[in-house]
Amino acid sequence: MRSVVFNLRCRSLIRANLLVLSSLLVSFLLAGIPDDHPTVLLILPLGIALYGTFETIRCLQLRWSFYHGGVLLCVYMDLMAVAIIFFLLLYPLFPSISFNH
Repeated sequence: MRSVVFNLRCRSLIRANLLVLSSLLVSFLLAGIPDDHPTVLLILPLGIALYGTFETIRCLQLRWSFYHGGVLLCVYMDLMAVAIIFFLLLYPLFPSISFNH
């Protein structure tokens, strides 16, 4: 019997969170923090994080419960991770934006 985590037809909050957090970690490694050089390879972790966010949204229930509230917190975490990856993708392309004066 296969685990629910590996079955793509079943909803799995663990799989969704692992996809998003691992893509965030990979994007940090690809961006070369703290030097942050431009790379097109960050599109791959961005797509994986968006898919993980979709998987998290699939886990939402119709009626409100504490599980539904927890999944909403995971959706907010996913959106923050997607925003960070998107920032790492676009920040090196605009050198006029600088935090160091």
